[in-house]
Amino acid sequence: MQYDPIKRSLGKVFNQTPALRILFYKLLDMLLLRSWHVRNELKKWRKTAPAKISILDAGSGFGQYDHFMSQLGKNDEILAVDVKTEQIADCNNFFSKIGLGKRVKFEFADLTTFSKPNTFDLIVSVDVMEHILEDEAVFANFYTSLKPGGLLMVSTPSDQGGSDADHDHDHGSPDINGFIDEHVRDGYNIDDIKQKLKRAGFKNIEARFTYGKPGSIAWRFSMKYPILMLNTSKLLFIILPLYYIITFPWVLLLNYADLKGDHKTGTGLLVKATK
Repeated sequence: MQYDPIKRSLGKVFNQTPALRILFYKLLDMLLLRSWHVRNELKKWRKTAPAKISILDAGSGFGQYDHFMSQLGKNDEILAVDVKTEQIADCNNFFSKIGLGKRVKFEFADLTTFSKPNTFDLIVSVDVMEHILEDEAVFANFYTSLKPGGLLMVSTPSDQGGSDADHDHDHGSPDINGFIDEHVRDGYNIDDIKQKLKRAGFKNIEARFTYGKPGSIAWRFSMKYPILMLNTSKLLFIILPLYYIITFPWVLLLNYADLKGDHKTGTGLLVKATK
Protein backbone atom coordinates (compact mmCIF):
# COMPACT_ATOMS: atom_id res chain seq x y z
CA MET A 1 0.00 0.00 0.00
CA GLN A 2 1.27 3.46 -0.84
CA TYR A 3 1.03 6.80 0.91
CA ASP A 4 1.22 8.94 -2.25
CA PRO A 5 -2.46 8.80 -3.33
CA ILE A 6 -3.51 9.85 0.18
CA LYS A 7 -0.86 12.58 0.27
CA ARG A 8 -2.13 14.03 -2.99
CA SER A 9 -5.73 14.01 -1.76
CA LEU A 10 -4.81 15.74 1.51
CA GLY A 11 -2.62 18.19 -0.38
CA LYS A 12 -5.57 19.39 -2.44
CA VAL A 13 -7.52 20.12 0.74
CA PHE A 14 -4.79 21.86 2.74
CA ASN A 15 -3.01 23.65 -0.12
CA GLN A 16 -5.81 26.08 -0.75
CA THR A 17 -4.26 28.78 1.46
CA PRO A 18 -0.91 29.18 3.31
CA ALA A 19 -2.81 29.23 6.62
CA LEU A 20 -4.35 25.82 5.88
CA ARG A 21 -0.94 24.48 4.88
CA ILE A 22 0.57 25.61 8.20
CA LEU A 23 -2.40 24.07 10.03
CA PHE A 24 -1.66 20.82 8.20
CA TYR A 25 1.95 20.97 9.39
CA LYS A 26 0.76 21.45 12.98
CA LEU A 27 -1.58 18.46 12.70
CA LEU A 28 1.22 16.30 11.31
CA ASP A 29 3.49 17.39 14.16
CA MET A 30 0.92 16.22 16.70
CA LEU A 31 -0.12 13.00 14.95
CA LEU A 32 3.22 11.71 13.65
CA LEU A 33 5.30 10.26 16.46
CA ARG A 34 8.51 10.53 14.45
CA SER A 35 7.91 14.30 14.38
CA TRP A 36 7.83 14.36 18.19
CA HIS A 37 11.22 12.64 18.37
CA VAL A 38 12.84 14.62 15.54
CA ARG A 39 11.59 18.02 16.74
CA ASN A 40 12.70 17.25 20.30
CA GLU A 41 16.23 16.42 19.13
CA LEU A 42 16.36 19.49 16.85
CA LYS A 43 15.34 21.80 19.68
CA LYS A 44 18.00 20.36 22.00
CA TRP A 45 20.72 20.63 19.33
CA ARG A 46 19.73 24.15 18.29
CA LYS A 47 20.37 25.48 21.81
CA THR A 48 24.13 24.96 21.45
CA ALA A 49 24.46 25.46 17.68
CA PRO A 50 25.92 28.62 16.10
CA ALA A 51 23.64 31.63 15.60
CA LYS A 52 23.42 31.00 11.85
CA ILE A 53 23.71 27.54 10.38
CA SER A 54 23.34 25.77 7.06
CA ILE A 55 20.95 22.81 6.95
CA LEU A 56 20.29 20.06 4.42
CA ASP A 57 16.92 18.35 4.55
CA ALA A 58 17.66 15.15 2.69
CA GLY A 59 14.24 14.02 1.48
CA SER A 60 11.97 16.96 2.18
CA GLY A 61 8.54 15.62 1.23
CA PHE A 62 5.80 18.10 2.17
CA GLY A 63 8.33 20.45 3.78
CA GLN A 64 6.93 20.26 7.30
CA TYR A 65 10.34 19.87 8.94
CA ASP A 66 11.72 22.74 6.89
CA HIS A 67 8.96 24.98 8.18
CA PHE A 68 9.70 23.89 11.76
CA MET A 69 13.46 24.43 11.36
CA SER A 70 12.94 27.83 9.71
CA GLN A 71 11.05 28.93 12.84
CA LEU A 72 13.60 27.40 15.19
CA GLY A 73 16.49 29.41 13.71
CA LYS A 74 15.41 32.70 12.19
CA ASN A 75 18.70 33.21 10.32
CA ASP A 76 19.36 29.63 9.25
CA GLU A 77 19.62 28.72 5.60
CA ILE A 78 17.94 25.47 4.51
CA LEU A 79 18.43 23.49 1.33
CA ALA A 80 15.72 20.86 1.01
CA VAL A 81 16.13 18.18 -1.65
CA ASP A 82 13.82 15.48 -2.98
CA VAL A 83 13.27 13.38 -6.10
CA LYS A 84 9.64 14.36 -6.60
CA THR A 85 9.59 17.43 -8.83
CA GLU A 86 5.91 18.15 -8.19
CA GLN A 87 6.51 18.47 -4.45
CA ILE A 88 9.63 20.58 -5.01
CA ALA A 89 7.70 23.12 -7.10
CA ASP A 90 4.83 23.10 -4.60
CA CYS A 91 7.14 23.72 -1.62
CA ASN A 92 9.08 26.51 -3.37
CA ASN A 93 5.77 28.19 -4.17
CA PHE A 94 4.49 27.88 -0.60
CA PHE A 95 7.68 29.07 1.11
CA SER A 96 7.85 32.01 -1.29
CA LYS A 97 4.28 32.98 -0.37
CA ILE A 98 5.07 33.03 3.36
CA GLY A 99 8.23 35.10 2.86
CA LEU A 100 10.81 32.36 3.44
CA GLY A 101 11.82 31.69 -0.16
CA LYS A 102 15.21 33.37 0.19
CA ARG A 103 16.50 31.15 2.97
CA VAL A 104 14.51 27.93 2.41
CA LYS A 105 15.06 26.49 -1.05
CA PHE A 106 13.87 23.22 -2.56
CA GLU A 107 15.78 21.40 -5.31
CA PHE A 108 15.78 18.07 -7.10
CA ALA A 109 18.57 15.73 -6.00
CA ASP A 110 19.43 12.05 -6.06
CA LEU A 111 21.01 11.38 -2.67
CA THR A 112 23.16 8.58 -4.08
CA THR A 113 25.08 11.19 -6.13
CA PHE A 114 24.38 14.45 -4.26
CA SER A 115 27.43 15.95 -2.58
CA LYS A 116 28.38 19.46 -1.46
CA PRO A 117 31.71 19.15 0.39
CA ASN A 118 31.98 20.86 3.79
CA THR A 119 28.76 22.84 3.36
CA PHE A 120 26.25 21.93 6.07
CA ASP A 121 26.22 22.19 9.85
CA LEU A 122 23.25 19.83 10.06
CA ILE A 123 21.80 17.14 7.80
CA VAL A 124 18.34 15.80 8.61
CA SER A 125 16.92 12.72 6.90
CA VAL A 126 13.47 11.60 8.04
CA ASP A 127 11.94 8.36 6.74
CA VAL A 128 14.13 8.34 3.63
CA MET A 129 16.92 5.78 4.02
CA GLU A 130 14.53 2.83 4.02
CA HIS A 131 13.68 3.78 0.41
CA ILE A 132 17.27 3.78 -0.89
CA LEU A 133 19.11 0.59 -1.77
CA GLU A 134 22.57 2.23 -2.07
CA ASP A 135 22.46 3.53 1.49
CA GLU A 136 26.22 3.42 2.13
CA ALA A 137 26.81 5.72 -0.87
CA VAL A 138 24.32 8.15 0.65
CA PHE A 139 25.97 8.03 4.08
CA ALA A 140 29.34 8.73 2.43
CA ASN A 141 27.83 11.74 0.63
CA PHE A 142 26.35 12.99 3.89
CA TYR A 143 29.75 12.76 5.54
CA THR A 144 31.41 14.67 2.69
CA SER A 145 28.70 17.36 2.71
CA LEU A 146 28.93 18.08 6.45
CA LYS A 147 31.30 20.63 7.89
CA PRO A 148 33.77 19.26 10.47
CA GLY A 149 31.82 18.79 13.69
CA GLY A 150 28.51 18.83 11.82
CA LEU A 151 25.62 16.60 12.87
CA LEU A 152 23.70 13.97 10.91
CA MET A 153 20.24 13.05 12.23
CA VAL A 154 18.36 10.10 10.72
CA SER A 155 14.89 8.82 11.54
CA THR A 156 14.09 5.46 9.96
CA PRO A 157 12.22 2.20 10.67
CA SER A 158 14.04 -0.51 12.61
CA ASP A 159 14.13 -4.19 11.76
CA GLN A 160 11.80 -4.87 14.69
CA GLY A 161 8.75 -4.60 12.43
CA GLY A 162 9.31 -0.98 11.37
CA SER A 163 7.77 -1.36 7.92
CA ASP A 164 4.84 -3.36 9.32
CA ALA A 165 5.84 -5.90 6.68
CA ASP A 166 4.90 -9.47 5.90
CA HIS A 167 8.20 -11.22 6.52
CA ASP A 168 7.03 -14.43 4.83
CA HIS A 169 7.38 -13.08 1.30
CA ASP A 170 10.14 -14.49 -0.91
CA HIS A 171 13.44 -12.67 -0.59
CA GLY A 172 13.72 -10.02 -3.27
CA SER A 173 10.07 -10.12 -4.31
CA PRO A 174 7.67 -7.20 -3.80
CA ASP A 175 5.99 -7.08 -0.41
CA ILE A 176 2.40 -7.02 -1.62
CA ASN A 177 0.92 -7.70 1.80
CA GLY A 178 2.86 -5.19 3.87
CA PHE A 179 1.49 -1.78 4.79
CA ILE A 180 4.19 0.13 2.93
CA ASP A 181 5.45 -1.31 -0.34
CA GLU A 182 7.87 1.45 -1.32
CA HIS A 183 10.58 0.33 1.12
CA VAL A 184 13.67 -1.51 -0.14
CA ARG A 185 14.33 -2.93 3.33
CA ASP A 186 11.97 -3.78 6.17
CA GLY A 187 14.06 -1.70 8.56
CA TYR A 188 17.57 -1.22 9.95
CA ASN A 189 19.26 -3.36 12.50
CA ILE A 190 20.57 -0.92 15.10
CA ASP A 191 24.13 -2.31 14.99
CA ASP A 192 24.10 -2.49 11.19
CA ILE A 193 23.31 1.19 10.71
CA LYS A 194 25.97 2.12 13.27
CA GLN A 195 28.57 0.13 11.35
CA LYS A 196 27.56 1.66 8.04
CA LEU A 197 27.92 5.16 9.47
CA LYS A 198 31.27 4.23 10.99
CA ARG A 199 32.52 3.00 7.61
CA ALA A 200 31.42 6.32 6.09
CA GLY A 201 33.70 8.10 8.57
CA PHE A 202 31.24 9.24 11.25
CA LYS A 203 32.03 9.32 14.95
CA ASN A 204 30.05 9.82 18.19
CA ILE A 205 27.36 7.56 16.73
CA GLU A 206 24.23 7.23 18.87
CA ALA A 207 21.14 5.18 18.02
CA ARG A 208 18.04 4.60 20.08
CA PHE A 209 14.70 2.93 19.53
CA THR A 210 11.54 4.93 18.98
CA TYR A 211 8.02 3.63 18.49
CA GLY A 212 8.12 1.42 21.56
CA LYS A 213 4.89 -0.15 22.84
CA PRO A 214 2.99 3.14 23.34
CA GLY A 215 4.23 4.58 20.06
CA SER A 216 3.35 1.51 18.03
CA ILE A 217 -0.22 1.60 19.35
CA ALA A 218 -0.45 5.33 18.63
CA TRP A 219 0.80 4.85 15.06
CA ARG A 220 -1.87 2.27 14.32
CA PHE A 221 -4.66 4.59 15.43
CA SER A 222 -3.22 7.85 14.08
CA MET A 223 -1.95 6.65 10.69
CA LYS A 224 -2.35 2.98 9.77
CA TYR A 225 -6.07 2.50 10.31
CA PRO A 226 -7.12 5.85 8.75
CA ILE A 227 -4.99 5.22 5.66
CA LEU A 228 -6.35 1.69 5.32
CA MET A 229 -9.85 3.14 5.46
CA LEU A 230 -9.13 5.87 2.93
CA ASN A 231 -7.58 3.40 0.53
CA THR A 232 -10.84 1.44 0.72
CA SER A 233 -12.98 4.45 -0.21
CA LYS A 234 -12.33 8.20 -0.44
CA LEU A 235 -15.89 8.71 0.87
CA LEU A 236 -14.50 7.83 4.29
CA PHE A 237 -12.90 11.30 4.35
CA ILE A 238 -16.32 12.38 5.60
CA ILE A 239 -16.06 10.42 8.84
CA LEU A 240 -12.34 11.06 9.37
CA PRO A 241 -12.86 14.18 11.56
CA LEU A 242 -15.15 12.20 13.88
CA TYR A 243 -12.62 9.37 14.02
CA TYR A 244 -9.86 11.76 15.11
CA ILE A 245 -12.07 13.54 17.64
CA ILE A 246 -12.42 10.20 19.40
CA THR A 247 -8.84 8.94 19.06
CA PHE A 248 -6.79 12.16 19.12
CA PRO A 249 -6.48 12.62 22.93
CA TRP A 250 -5.30 9.02 23.36
CA VAL A 251 -2.83 9.33 20.50
CA LEU A 252 -1.30 12.44 22.10
CA LEU A 253 -0.89 10.67 25.44
CA LEU A 254 0.70 7.64 23.80
CA ASN A 255 3.05 9.81 21.71
CA TYR A 256 4.15 11.66 24.84
CA ALA A 257 4.75 8.38 26.67
CA ASP A 258 6.86 7.13 23.77
CA LEU A 259 8.90 10.34 23.64
CA LYS A 260 9.72 10.14 27.33
CA GLY A 261 10.26 6.38 27.47
CA ASP A 262 13.51 4.43 27.26
CA HIS A 263 12.71 1.58 24.87
CA LYS A 264 14.67 -1.68 24.81
CA THR A 265 13.17 -2.29 21.38
CA GLY A 266 10.95 -0.42 18.97
CA THR A 267 9.87 -0.23 15.36
CA GLY A 268 11.70 3.05 14.74
CA LEU A 269 15.24 4.35 15.12
CA LEU A 270 16.59 7.82 15.84
CA VAL A 271 20.26 7.97 14.89
CA LYS A 272 22.78 10.79 15.38
CA ALA A 273 26.40 11.00 14.31
CA THR A 274 29.03 13.71 13.86
CA LYS A 275 31.77 14.35 11.34
